[in-house]
Parts: sequence; C-alpha cells; structure tokens
Amino acid sequence: MKCLSHREFRLLLRECARRSSLSTGKELHAVLTTTGFSRAPKSYLSNVLFQFYAACGDLASAHKLFDEIPLPEKDAVDWTTLLSSFARHRFPVKAMKLFVEMRRKGVGIDEVAAVCLFGTCAKLEDLGFGVQGHGFAVKTGLLCHLKVCNAVMDMYGKCGSVGDVKRIFDGIEEKGVVTWTVALETVVKWEGLDRGRELFDEMPERNEVAWTIMVAGYVGAGFTGKALELLTEMVLNHGHDLNFVTLCSILSACAQSGNQVIGRWVHVYMLKNVMAMEEEDETAGAVMVGTALVDMYAKCGSIDTAMKVFKGMRQKNVVTWNAMLTGLAMHGRGKMVIKMFPEMVREVKPDDLSFTAVLSACSHSGIVEEGWRYFNSLRLYGVEPKVDHYACMVDLLGRAGHVEEAEILIRKMPVPPNEVVLGSLLGSCCFHGNLELAERINRELVQMNPGNTEYHILLSNTYAAEGRREAANALRRNMRNRGIRKVPGISSIHVRGSVHRFSSGDKSHPRTKEIYLKLDEVIERLRSAGYVPDASALVFLSEGEVEEKEQALFCHSEKLAVCFGLLETKSGTPLHVFKNLRICRDCHSAMKLVSKIYNREIIMRDRNRFHHFKGGWCSCSDYW
Repeated sequence: MKCLSHREFRLLLRECARRSSLSTGKELHAVLTTTGFSRAPKSYLSNVLFQFYAACGDLASAHKLFDEIPLPEKDAVDWTTLLSSFARHRFPVKAMKLFVEMRRKGVGIDEVAAVCLFGTCAKLEDLGFGVQGHGFAVKTGLLCHLKVCNAVMDMYGKCGSVGDVKRIFDGIEEKGVVTWTVALETVVKWEGLDRGRELFDEMPERNEVAWTIMVAGYVGAGFTGKALELLTEMVLNHGHDLNFVTLCSILSACAQSGNQVIGRWVHVYMLKNVMAMEEEDETAGAVMVGTALVDMYAKCGSIDTAMKVFKGMRQKNVVTWNAMLTGLAMHGRGKMVIKMFPEMVREVKPDDLSFTAVLSACSHSGIVEEGWRYFNSLRLYGVEPKVDHYACMVDLLGRAGHVEEAEILIRKMPVPPNEVVLGSLLGSCCFHGNLELAERINRELVQMNPGNTEYHILLSNTYAAEGRREAANALRRNMRNRGIRKVPGISSIHVRGSVHRFSSGDKSHPRTKEIYLKLDEVIERLRSAGYVPDASALVFLSEGEVEEKEQALFCHSEKLAVCFGLLETKSGTPLHVFKNLRICRDCHSAMKLVSKIYNREIIMRDRNRFHHFKGGWCSCSDYW
C-alpha cells in the first residue's frame, strides 16, 4: 500500500463515515497504528478517527478517542459530536450526563446540542429535565432557531404536555412543515384521529412524515379503508415516494395491530419500487425494510411468509436474525430456532436480544437441556446475562415443573428480580399447584406493584381450581374493596379489511343476534364432540348455578370473535384473532375442537405468544 498523506487518510475516513463502513474504517485505523503514521499529528488524527467512530455508532471507540483529545484542544464541535452520537444511537442517559458535563465545564451550547438535549428528554419522557432545558433555551436565546422550537415541542408532545405544545406552536410566526408535523403527531397521539385529521387537513404543506403519522394512526385504530385511501392519495395524487423510514413506520403499525392487509400492500409496493434501490448503495435501507417485513408477518400470524421474506433477503444483520428467531419462538417453533442459531453465528455476531429469542423459544417449546446450555454459554459469546435472560430461564424451568429450581435461580440473580421474573414463577406455581410458593411470590409482587390485577386473579383462580373457594372469594373481595379492577379481555378479528372487537359477553356489535345464534350452534357441536366447559377457575361471591358459570365461559371474547369469523368468511379460510390477555384454558380447549369440527385453522395471538389451532391440535402442545 502506498504511503498516504494526512489529507488522504482524512478524506478516506470521512467517506467511510458517510457510508457507515465501520469495517473499512477500522482497517484504515489499523494501518495508521501499525505503520506508526499516526504518531505525527496525533491529536489531529485522533480527532478525525473520533469523528469517524462517532458517525458509525461505535460509541465505545469514539468515547475512548474523545477522552484522549487534550482538554484544551476539545472544542464545542467535539462535545456536540459525541452528544449527538449518543442521542442518535439510543443512549439517552449517556447523552444526558454528557450535557450536564458540558454545562459544568463551560462548553458553549449551540442549537445542535440543544436539539440533541430535547431529543434525549423526549426519548426518556423526562419532562422535568426538559422543562429546565426549555428555560435554558429561553435565557440563551436558542429559541430563535426554528429547529430548537420544534425539538422543544416534540419533547413536550412525547411527555404528554399537549398544552405546552400548542402554546409554543401558536407563538411561532413562520411555521415550517416540521413544526406542523410535530403538532400533528402530538394531537393524533393524545387527542385522537378525528382531531388529528382536522389538523392534517389544515396543513399548508405535508411531508412524508405527516402522511405516515396519519396512515399509521388509521392502521393502529383498525381503519384499513381510510389507511389505504391515504396511502393511495399520498403516492398517486401527491407524488410522494415511500422511503425506507416511512415503510418501516407503517409496517411497525401493522405488526402492532395485526393488520396484514396494509402490510401486504406495503410489501407489494416495496417489491415494485424499492428493491431496485438495493443496487444504488441503499443496502442498509433495504435490510431495514426487509427486517420490518419479517417482523410484521411474524406478528400478524404468517410465520411461513416471514420465513420466505427472510430467506429471500440478500443481506441480513443481527436485527433481521433476531426478528426471525423471535417470531419463530412466538409461534412455538423452538426446534427450528435451535437449528438456525448456528447458521446465525456463522453470519453475524449474536447479541443479548438473540439469546433472549433463543431462550424464549426453548421456554415455549419445553426444551430444558438446550435452554440451560445456551444460558450457560452467554459469556462465551461476550454477552453478560441480563434480567430478560433470567426471566426466560425461570419461565422455562417453571413451565417444566421445576419451580423450586426456578426459585433457586432467582435468588442467585446478581440483580433483584423484576415483575416479569416473579410473575413468571407465580404463573408456574399456579399451573403446577404449588400454592405455598405462589402465596410467597404473590406477596413480593404486591409490594412491587399493588395495583396489578393479573397476579391477584391468577392466584384467586388457582384457589378456586384447588377447591379453596373461601380463599378465592376473600382475595376477590380484597381487590374490590381496594378499588382494583380486572383488565377486560378484548379480542379482535380482521375480516375483509375491517377490524371487529369483542369483549366478554359483548352485545354491542351490529350483528350480535347472528353471532350468538352461531355461538349456540358451536357450543352444541362442541358438546357433541365431548367438550366439557372448564368452570373450575370461575369464582362467584354467592352460590351460582353451573349453567350460569358455563354461560360466562361461552361468551368469552375470543369465542365471540371466532363465531363472527365463521359467519363472515368462506369455509376453509384461516381465522386470525388477537387478544390482549392470555388465552384461558377453557377457550384453548374449545378452539382445538372448533378447528377440527369446522376444518378451520385458527391463528390466535394472545399477550405472550401465538397459538395455531388446526385439526384439533395446537402448536403450543398445551404448553403455554
């Protein structure tokens, strides 16, 4: 390699930074180190290397080089570069601490640093620090910059302070499209889609972000038709191309709401318009959208389609692999996760989320030995065990009936257990009838979060199932006296582009009469097939008839959603149901029989995972 000048090295590193080519930049750094070339103007080259690592997101290297720059030679640009890198790469706490250090050392704060500060406060939803920052911006005159005003508005909006957003918005004389967009996002989030649409229609100019906010809002609320209308208007009438960020935002909304109609629309659009950009140095964007597609299909219940997209991707990063492994774990395909993990290791370095996905897969599939093996090998991959990894292991051991072993693991944790860890153990204790340990764990959970109804309900149901009716009723009375109410179960089903939501015993749907007639038919056919309602967990403060208990079970939200799906879709069509809580044992048993009797695949996403009911069998093997 010919000897390069300082200027050539600087230009090469800057090009690496522009392209986010971390590996190439590291090779250049190695050349600098091994040739001794860096000894000449050390502070100068250290500064260039610092800028490169900060731009590429290697914050450990950037911070190290920043510390090596002598204090007298550090200028405001260096401080702001590190601050913006922390903020951009999602290290808000570090960004906050660095800002405090900048103020303490008298570093000049410009509009770039101020925008980083308010962005950090927005991520942390730290209203107190944000208000202080707002006061500082007023005193120093930084609010004369529109970008700073927009950042302050965004901070207040993320923190839910709608009045402050409106006050600042009204005080800006020359509002830019970003100003309007920040206001729109706040209004949609806190005041609803109707008010958001009014503001959207008032906007003198709309950018892609504004359109995306409205589309994603309609998708999340289940208004598929309106979302499609806006997408069509955005692309065809207003000539906006959907960029990678927009596509990912819409796909994220689809994944959360289970709206596969819009998700497929985005997929088709991407195939027609975006994949060609892969050859134009947009690989990172294509990977980002491909990963969002994998995540969307997995969370919408189409895990096989997610796998097809995954296999068809030319480039994959660790986030892509994590999305695929997590999706497989949610769908109960633990063995496939175990099979794929070595392939992942050959392509990319797994991170802590990778192991969370693997351990979760082992838990959902009851693979205890493999779970222990991966848990014990975390440090071999440079991953320090985190609370999430312990939570997966506790869940795995508890589901397999090793509740005492799970408790021992909890007591050995290097950090105090959180609600997820203890809640998992409580669920296992209740499932396996270990009431003594369940009561002890429940007391710890009540101290952590007295208002959480889930643990009380779980223990109460277990008392009832074990025949301890008085204990169950006493627990329910205590909840009622303290004003604690159970979160209602809501089930949603997507039919012909519309979302239909049901609660237990719901009679608000326009076709309620037909739905309940169908329910009667379904229950009758279930009984003929040997179905016996599992009313053991139902608790009543006064004696009730068995029929009354059974009727309450028949009207659970997921049964009503499935009955509506049977009415509204053609024979043989799969039914996709989404529930906000864990599916109960009775509904789980009923769904297996419905899938067999009506020859329907029922794909149900509850709070924890997917259940694929087909031919009288569930993908979870009754292990959930």
